[in-house]
Amino acid sequence: MLNNIGLPGLLLLVVVVLVLFGRGKIASMMGEVGKGITAFKRGIKDSVDDDEKDRGIEQARDVTPESEKDKA
Repeated sequence: MLNNIGLPGLLLLVVVVLVLFGRGKIASMMGEVGKGITAFKRGIKDSVDDDEKDRGIEQARDVTPESEKDKA
């Protein structure tokens, strides 16, 4: 359906959206999208930082006696 839209179709679509919503509403929506992207990036960065902190903690060691390891 959208395969043959072309440049004139896109321009018409932009004009119709601009008329329906107005420049101010579109600008505020794009601002909200930008805030959402920023929050998403911050969340990803915090998650990576938490993972790096967890790696700094000593790994769990297997303290099972050698005689008990073979039993299963």
